[in-house]
Amino acid sequence: MTNTISSPAGNDGFLVAALYHFVSVPRFAELRGPLQALCEEHSVRGTLLLAHEGINGTIAGPDAGVQVVLSFLRAQPEFSGLEHKESRAGDMPFLRMKVRLKKEIVTMGVEDIDPNRSVGTYVAPKDWNALISDPDTIVIDTRNDYETAIGIFKGAVDPNTKTFREFPDWVRQNTGLHNKPKIAMYCTGGIRCEKATAFMKAEGFDEVYHLKGGILKYLEDVPPEESLWEGACFVFDERVSVTHGLEEGEHKLCRACRHPLTAEEITSPLYEAGVSCPHCHSERSEEDRMRFRQRQKQMDLAKKRGERHLGK
Repeated sequence: MTNTISSPAGNDGFLVAALYHFVSVPRFAELRGPLQALCEEHSVRGTLLLAHEGINGTIAGPDAGVQVVLSFLRAQPEFSGLEHKESRAGDMPFLRMKVRLKKEIVTMGVEDIDPNRSVGTYVAPKDWNALISDPDTIVIDTRNDYETAIGIFKGAVDPNTKTFREFPDWVRQNTGLHNKPKIAMYCTGGIRCEKATAFMKAEGFDEVYHLKGGILKYLEDVPPEESLWEGACFVFDERVSVTHGLEEGEHKLCRACRHPLTAEEITSPLYEAGVSCPHCHSERSEEDRMRFRQRQKQMDLAKKRGERHLGK
């Protein structure tokens, strides 16, 4: 069946809004139904996570539709102070709308970490370069390895974690992090650093800082000629990556393992669209690849019919 939304006339594609807000929401489950229905009514797609500790997610759609959803959220007493970051996408970057109930809006797996109680010091993008250039500062990327693979701040430490759950153990095992007085942390939009800096404070680190608005806000605000960012920023939608000015990047996504791919990796003999790439080829059996080829075939047929295959 057809599963497309046409680009709204009169503007540059779709409005994308990334948001999160840490706040106690005992009634979070009650918001799921009305929020799902409102998004569907206004042709808004994406993912929103609701938990006792707040809300997190990214949505996209016609400008007016996205604004209706944001207004609804801010009309709730718990989310009256909600902030969001905007960017644009030429094509609808999400396949469907999902509002999910979770234990945590970003999963670290450490009990009693509450960013509303203790958190690092926010640093505006305009002040970030000075902080991370200070020799007394250790800069830590709190994202996962497939994200850091395509972009990172100059001089940053990459923990090479597979998931955010691994981050606390990585910190505890790296005693050298205490060798300098300042810790500067960053992530895509800021949410992981809310918990990461709260965790660092609980572990006894005193001077802990994090980039307000994350990489996305830095790429939006800081001119390329002044930037200390190297590469592109992975995003969790069909754009795959963005660069300075939040322009869509050139990376593609391996549909088999969800790893972002460079133009060079796409030319690899181990790459087959929808089937394998240099990152996952050795981990897949021929049976897996046969199954993926069938899925890709169905996706290609749907594309020819002007539809989007939900298996994508």
